[in-house]
Amino acid sequence: MIKLQYTFNNPDLLNLALTQSGADAVHNNERLEFIGDRVVGLSVAALLYEMFPSEQEGELARRHAMLVSTETLAHVACILGIDKHIRHGHMTAGRSQHMYADAMEAVFGAIFLDGGFDVVQKIIMDIWRDLAAADVVAPKDAKTRLQELVQKADGGALPVYEYLPATGVSHKPVFNVRVSAMGHTATGSGTSKKNASIAAAEELLKILAF
Repeated sequence: MIKLQYTFNNPDLLNLALTQSGADAVHNNERLEFIGDRVVGLSVAALLYEMFPSEQEGELARRHAMLVSTETLAHVACILGIDKHIRHGHMTAGRSQHMYADAMEAVFGAIFLDGGFDVVQKIIMDIWRDLAAADVVAPKDAKTRLQELVQKADGGALPVYEYLPATGVSHKPVFNVRVSAMGHTATGSGTSKKNASIAAAEELLKILAF
């Protein structure tokens, strides 16, 4: 946790941020994750506004979606060593990234409550600045890349998305989406239908080897 470069005035907040609901159904990090999600979103948006003054809303939105994605948050959690300190119960295979990302958001939520927005925003901006600078050109999300690929290779056809039944607990559902194109099918999951659709598109792009 030294890598986080923040000392909590109330260490109990950090302990709570690192406790997954599978370990404690009552005292866990879900409420802190709710706050942290908003704190990260606003801080990264402000960072992008500062770093890319010539880009339009659409380009900034694509950068933002990538930088606050489950994959990026999980990556940051591993860089900071947070993944090694999470207390969790039984974990379904393939859910580790979501758990790391949730804990990362919860930790930022805990810092917000412990030290205020200015403090947590600076920490987030310092971490995300290099991540944001890595892409000179605003990235296209997987749904856009898949659509462009299919339209070009399949005579203007479009990928077909199908929303499958949600899984998980009622207060925190996991959305599932199936996408089909060019004779292939893939599925993806996420905390929103949008995220699940993007995850499905990413999987289909892998199948199509693009």
